[in-house]
Amino acid sequence: MSAPPKEPQYCARCGVAYEPLQEYCLECGERLPAGRGTVGLLAAAWQRRLPWYPGDWVWPALLFLVVAIVATAISATTTTGSGTTIVATQPGVTLGTGTHGSGTLPSAPKPTVTTGPLPKAPGAPSTPSATTPAPTAAAGLALWPAKGTAYTDVLESVALTSGRAIAVARAHAAKAAGLPKAGVLVSTDYKSLHPGYYVVFSGVFPTPAAASAALAAAHARGFPDAYVARVTHP
Repeated sequence: MSAPPKEPQYCARCGVAYEPLQEYCLECGERLPAGRGTVGLLAAAWQRRLPWYPGDWVWPALLFLVVAIVATAISATTTTGSGTTIVATQPGVTLGTGTHGSGTLPSAPKPTVTTGPLPKAPGAPSTPSATTPAPTAAAGLALWPAKGTAYTDVLESVALTSGRAIAVARAHAAKAAGLPKAGVLVSTDYKSLHPGYYVVFSGVFPTPAAASAALAAAHARGFPDAYVARVTHP
């Protein structure tokens, strides 16, 4: 009796099915997740239910989130159980008759408070205006050029539903690893990219060859699935 056929697995980038031992997608060239160990089993289970798989990084991120939630709940419970409210009371003071002719002291005058802007210290920078536009990229990360077409090394793609914070954290990790011009862009804003993702990139290159030459550094510094992509404004 022959063994039942295995359910197909799908590429996280383009959704094309691939074989169990296949290393790269034949359609888009995406490096496929390994099928060994606990991470491989979890990845296979995910792909049997959902056509899109964000990557193996999602499992340690979920584990960290669960641990943080549990630790926060334990801390809140401990603080609530041990908290004690102390109310200070002051006994009344009885006064004898004196020159004021009453048993209470006269009320002290209320201080006058003048409201207004505080004086600036010499050499202090001026306060920014409320109309100053906020920066479009996280502090310390590179911004993509406003015009033209260029090439870059895509380090990771994070679904918009997963939140921008994950993509920004990965871009900071790339910068800390020494990769040039690490930043985050939204793929939906660029017609040459697949919509729906935060794209963690490194470098802005004029040619595909220049971007390919920088891939080795990205692969060696913690981003083995990095690939070259063309970024074109709409």
